[in-house]
Amino acid sequence: MSAETVTGTDVVTFHEIDTADELRFGVATLNAPSTLNALSLDMIRLLGPQLHAWAADERVVGVVLQATGEKAFCAGGDLQDLYASMKKYGSDTNPYALTFFAEEYALDHLIHTYPKPFLCWGHGIVMGGGMGLMTGASHRVVTPATRMAMPEITVGLFPDVGGTWFLPRMPGRTGRFLALTGVPLNCADALYCGLADHLLPNEARTAVFDAIAAASWHGDAKKDRAQLTHLLQAHAIVEIPASNVQQHQSALDELMAGDDLLAIAARLREVDDSDPWLQKAAAAFKHGSPTSAALAFELQGRATGLSLAEIFRMEFDVAAGCAAHADFAEGIRALIIDKDRQPKWSPATLEEVTPEHIADHFKPRYQGAHPLAAL
Repeated sequence: MSAETVTGTDVVTFHEIDTADELRFGVATLNAPSTLNALSLDMIRLLGPQLHAWAADERVVGVVLQATGEKAFCAGGDLQDLYASMKKYGSDTNPYALTFFAEEYALDHLIHTYPKPFLCWGHGIVMGGGMGLMTGASHRVVTPATRMAMPEITVGLFPDVGGTWFLPRMPGRTGRFLALTGVPLNCADALYCGLADHLLPNEARTAVFDAIAAASWHGDAKKDRAQLTHLLQAHAIVEIPASNVQQHQSALDELMAGDDLLAIAARLREVDDSDPWLQKAAAAFKHGSPTSAALAFELQGRATGLSLAEIFRMEFDVAAGCAAHADFAEGIRALIIDKDRQPKWSPATLEEVTPEHIADHFKPRYQGAHPLAAL
């Protein structure tokens, strides 16, 4: 594999693969394995401009996004600075949170709408902000070690980074179930739910890169996407393991039926403990933030008919609202700062969550035009 170094930093590195016909693939590598490649504002500000530059460069026919380390592609957003900003600003306007979410969601939207083949290699843990990076790629690779989740209910947030877009597009009522429980998915679940396109052994990565280098590309996005698909299929694992979601599809649909969140909550609390997978999911719901559950439910209800850009703008408003309310900071404290795993949610129960409390999360917390108006 031949490559020309473009630039490098501590947290993200970039290089280009020389291909036949003097064309190139850009390669961006998340490089913070000690934090499981948690997505920081510094990472976002490095990735965005480089992806734009590659999109505009006629010599670059495609992009790869990967990560260093064996444990994780990206285990979510870097919440330490967000927590500090919430402790500093409280319910007041939080400029750091507004900046972080605006730039993160703009990056996610860029990947969803990228004009060239975009391969994301999702090995290991892919959660939260990592899902935002991966779900919009045109070619999404998982490995047998991939574990995906949208576990925001455990930290007082909601399934953001486009979750309001991709969760409802899953089979049946799976997306609602994942939003309310944060249940982890294996590689087969990812394929079944439409979160991934190809299952490859992680050891095949070098061979895939070599094949990209050896191939002749067209500079035509449609043809090049088809060629990249063919190239990945040549290395794919044929024997796909069982999907927990697929095996439980009818049970999930029954649990998530209807438009009454309290009725759904009652069913989750009564899940049969003879099914460990369902029981674990139900336990996560019961331990999670009631406000997060209500927000996820409300967002999916409001998403019908909205464009991807409109959904990102709506998610931005609600994320800013979460930064101004108590549960997000409390969830981070319990899970990451103090690590006592005993969050004190406010309101403490779903029955105490009022429509006014949820509506307050949707109100704008910025002056002038929407920060994502340009999407």
